[in-house]
Amino acid sequence: MSRAQKNLLRLATELSAHEGVTHWAISMRLFGKGDFFSRLEKGSHPRSDTYEKALGLLSQRWPEDLEWPKGVERPEDTNRRTA
Repeated sequence: MSRAQKNLLRLATELSAHEGVTHWAISMRLFGKGDFFSRLEKGSHPRSDTYEKALGLLSQRWPEDLEWPKGVERPEDTNRRTA
């Protein structure tokens, strides 16, 4: 499994556990379709632009009360959710 796959799945797992939802729900919120993370689990490799987009969307929606996972570089983004 590539680093990109591991990073995205780790983020999705931590966020879904924190919010009490499934990977499918996180995928729907980010992309409007629920199979993104299940495809990664099955071995699909994200293109670099898809990886960057997913990372950016996760960063923007990341809750302030949940620590960003160590070892996963967080994109610099001034449009993060402030709720």
